[in-house]
Amino acid sequence: MIELVLIGIGTGGLDQLTLAAVKAINSADLILIPRKGVDKADLADLRRAICEEVLTNTATRIAEFDLPVRDPATPDYLRRVDDWHDAIADVWQRTIADHITDGRVALLVWGDPALYDSSLRIARRLPDVTVQVVPGLMSINVLTAAHGITLNEVGAPFVVTTGRRLREEGWPAGVDTAVVMLDGECSFQHLAPEGITIWWGAYVGMSSQILLSGPLADVGEKIVAARAQARARHGWIMDIYLLRRD
Repeated sequence: MIELVLIGIGTGGLDQLTLAAVKAINSADLILIPRKGVDKADLADLRRAICEEVLTNTATRIAEFDLPVRDPATPDYLRRVDDWHDAIADVWQRTIADHITDGRVALLVWGDPALYDSSLRIARRLPDVTVQVVPGLMSINVLTAAHGITLNEVGAPFVVTTGRRLREEGWPAGVDTAVVMLDGECSFQHLAPEGITIWWGAYVGMSSQILLSGPLADVGEKIVAARAQARARHGWIMDIYLLRRD
């Protein structure tokens, strides 16, 4: 029997690892590290650095694999994601089988496995595998801490959404605070900026962290430019932002 442990590792800093995460890493018989291509080599390097820093169990093995990419030719978005998850599950299963037949297998998950991460959905596709989750710091926590702001107003709700939904649906109904993730197009540009404040961060929690904030009408273009420059410099970018209406 294989036990798959999904370990949240926060957003990039070694000091974001919880004691539970360190324990789980050292209890694993096998650690899987995904490779996402040359442009995102930093993400694999980060996972290797974590293992080098905290892994003291000399019996633990490490296996790397190439992460499949989504097929852009599939027109339906949900079908495209579903097929992609099937392909990832197949790679996980083959990589595990190449190294062990039973024991604990760990995957180091960026942020937390519960928030805009599909590791749990993919894990359900594996036969005869039990799943354990070790929570990690979410990028939302790291963003609000970096800016020194609260996530919600007093007694008020907030919503977490995606750039695609912000573009297609506009401001989410019923809230004055929205956290936007998975936005490759700076979708805040589709909103009328008056009366909106933005707190934006890229590579939050990492040494290359970039922060910008202010009235959307004043800093929107600066964020678009900073994001493009950072992506060109690093070859990849992970960013997140919080919007709040007056």
